[in-house]
Amino acid sequence: MGQYYLNRYHKAMEALNVLQPSIEPHASGHIIEQIQLVRDILDKGFAYESEGSVYFDVPKYNKQHHYGILSGRNVEDMLNTTRELDGQDEKHNPVDFALWKKASPEHIMRWPSPWSDGFPGWHLECTAMSKKYLGAEFDIHGGGMDLIFPHHECEIAQSVASTGHEGVRYWMHNNMITVNGQKMGKSLGNFINLEEFFTGSHALLTQSYSPMTIRFFILQAHYRSTVDFSNEALQASEKGLSRLLEAYNRIDSLKPLPQPLPSREGGGVSASNCHCRLDPQSPDTNIQSLFTKSEEAMNDDLNTPIVISYLFEAARLINSAAAGQIQLSAEEIQKIQAFFDLYLFDLLGIKNESKADNASYEAFERAIDLLLNLRMQAKQNKDWATSDKIRDELTALGFEIKDTKDGFEWKI
Repeated sequence: MGQYYLNRYHKAMEALNVLQPSIEPHASGHIIEQIQLVRDILDKGFAYESEGSVYFDVPKYNKQHHYGILSGRNVEDMLNTTRELDGQDEKHNPVDFALWKKASPEHIMRWPSPWSDGFPGWHLECTAMSKKYLGAEFDIHGGGMDLIFPHHECEIAQSVASTGHEGVRYWMHNNMITVNGQKMGKSLGNFINLEEFFTGSHALLTQSYSPMTIRFFILQAHYRSTVDFSNEALQASEKGLSRLLEAYNRIDSLKPLPQPLPSREGGGVSASNCHCRLDPQSPDTNIQSLFTKSEEAMNDDLNTPIVISYLFEAARLINSAAAGQIQLSAEEIQKIQAFFDLYLFDLLGIKNESKADNASYEAFERAIDLLLNLRMQAKQNKDWATSDKIRDELTALGFEIKDTKDGFEWKI
């Protein structure tokens, strides 16, 4: 990927509030590590050299381990159904895969190795680079479902053959993306990139969609489920996210249930001074259960759609309290805010753009007021040059400034 496109990709990811990776290694910069990995697998007896290339011996590996542990495939079935391909006579078995390939004279990629001038096999780079930067064992490996076999299956085999253990503890495979029920693809004319979603510039889009709308839309489906983009679905997500953010922004205006006043007689609570809820059941237990159920959902293979349904439950509580249908204590209001802060913002990564926009505009207003106050001071000091400069430059930017007996007024 060229630097220009890489910068555009990073900008789009930043807009989606996706954290940047700590390192983005290149396979071509880790040829030494890949050659060493081939050596390790050869030394363990799970690979063989043939005519300058090195192949992983799948049947031999499968006698001691399990090739197919991730995809559920059976080596015997693969041997019976895999047809012989031209130019693969150097392999002992049709299911064996290349660790190192000898380069033909016209091949662009070539590096010196103990076996030939050639290049690493497709699966080798991921195992070598993840081992270098994440260690021999790490928690999560992601990727599309189309990579389960053969790519990730071969990664596991390479790791086990070289180190004795699988390396990855959890595999997280996202499903395919479709548009109006069709698989997304450039040949079909329905491939929409993120910039086109943000600007609404693609022919299939009826409007632009904010990065947070796109993020929320994706989170509404489980990551292992198919994500089907349509204008109707995106507009529904836009409205749903708006409902959650509007509810959250109402929290500050909620008036908590007053604390009961102690009775003058015996320190108890009398009927005359009891502040009672408008609803017969206390929502406190419901609020606490939202935390418990959401944690269970996140622990259940990152089930974000369930968490979002609980956020809508919390939003209904806020709206009911705002409408005077129920009353919440100060502690309950704090719990609801903490629930939104943890799950909607911290874990699901949604940015409260409406609140950010308000804060930005308030800062903008204060900056303009500061400039005009400096202009007033300049006028009082008869510094007409500074006064006129501030007025003229703000006017050129589109501001209308009016001096009044009390100071000034401005608008855009």
